[in-house]
Amino acid sequence: MARILCLDDEPAVGLILQDTLERVGHEAIPAHNVPQALQALAVGGIDLIISDYRMPGLSGLEFLGLLRQQGYDTPLIMLTGYASIEHAVAAIKAGAVDYITKPVQPEQLELSVNQALEVVRLRRENERLRREVMQFRNERQVIGESAAVRRVLQTVATAAPTRATVLLEGESGTGKELFARTIHAQSERRDGPFIQLNCAALPEGLVESALFGHEKGAFTGAIKRVEGAFERADGGTLLLDEISEMRLDLQAKLLRVLQEQEFERVGGSTPIKVDVRIIATTNRDLTTHAAAGHFRQDLFYRLSVIPIRLPPLRERREDIPLLAHRFATQYAGEIGKPITGISPQALELLQGYDWPGNVRELQHAVERAVILSGEPIIPAHAFDARRFSLTGAWREQPSLADYYPANGNGNGKHAPVGGTSGDNGVLLTTLNVDEAEAKLIERALEVSRGNRTRAADLLGISVRTLRNKLNGSRPHSNGDGGGGGGE
Repeated sequence: MARILCLDDEPAVGLILQDTLERVGHEAIPAHNVPQALQALAVGGIDLIISDYRMPGLSGLEFLGLLRQQGYDTPLIMLTGYASIEHAVAAIKAGAVDYITKPVQPEQLELSVNQALEVVRLRRENERLRREVMQFRNERQVIGESAAVRRVLQTVATAAPTRATVLLEGESGTGKELFARTIHAQSERRDGPFIQLNCAALPEGLVESALFGHEKGAFTGAIKRVEGAFERADGGTLLLDEISEMRLDLQAKLLRVLQEQEFERVGGSTPIKVDVRIIATTNRDLTTHAAAGHFRQDLFYRLSVIPIRLPPLRERREDIPLLAHRFATQYAGEIGKPITGISPQALELLQGYDWPGNVRELQHAVERAVILSGEPIIPAHAFDARRFSLTGAWREQPSLADYYPANGNGNGKHAPVGGTSGDNGVLLTTLNVDEAEAKLIERALEVSRGNRTRAADLLGISVRTLRNKLNGSRPHSNGDGGGGGGE
């Protein structure tokens, strides 16, 4: 069912429109003049407009222009008793989707309405697809403002319009596939296919078939002819992921294809010409790998026409907040959580970590934090304590001041923790580490009233570590367990 606005100054025509539309299941919204029509449009929910061509005041064409001026893109069918080619052409040029004449024929009206509603459906479908494409592009967009990323993007922008082979080198998780897609998107081949083949993930016996395809009967199980990655990527880009893992005998065949842009399917004898741009990735030092005899030198030179090294995340720490916020927004939207940001303490924590797994590791860490966090601003303690070696401060556990009374009253929330003998801190009179540690343990047990779990939290160590230290050498503490409930 559609809601259709019927604008006509003749009540009899309006009744015919309403009866015909309601008979086929639509809802007719009558309007006898332009102000009434605009009022109905302002309420919203109108899928289609049927408007008379000639009315007192504004004409149908002027009404159509007013709609466009005010930002309405609702399809409009023009209705008139003055049938002429000139009127039809003027209405269509002004933006009407169709044109019908009086007296209204129910069959003609129904057909015209169905066609116009199909336009509505297609517009909405296109808008939905446009949003999905924009979301996909945003998710696939390289994020980073560091000098290291800007240098890489500058090289990508220079290399993309050419057909030169690009070798992307970088540690696992640095975004090699993302940069490869960026090169493809910025090239003249952007409308062509982007085919990805992971050389390390394919069974050894199927790599050649995956690259070049095979003919029916070429081997056991080959029940039909299959196109390989090169054939499917014709006119576009082929990403050879983890190229360093390819067998040496296949490297020779790959080199021939790169040089001749020609190959034969497995089990075939007919040469097949293709136009494919190659992008290869590796997480190895391919120069060293080739020098050691594990990779063909000639293929290495052919692949590395434009070598691009992708920096690990530890070399672009200033990009971590941007990446973390993007991932947090993405995952919060997916699971419907009202996450609005990440706390400064958490961002400081993330920037202080070396990220051996690079952007992929950060992405998974943020995803976990979004899932576990119950607050709109993700706190530091939502991140993996073991990974980041979180201390009590990072876990946002209570401090000494939270347990120690402020001036003898209240719960101590505002009590200072300092280093003078007149406050609630610890005055250290020695630089001996063991003596200072013993003093800190003694004070922690004192303010936690002997509760070892709380004392361990305050000290930023585990209860087991605290127990081991207490069972070793600790000077005169009378808080070894009583009062506050032990462990």
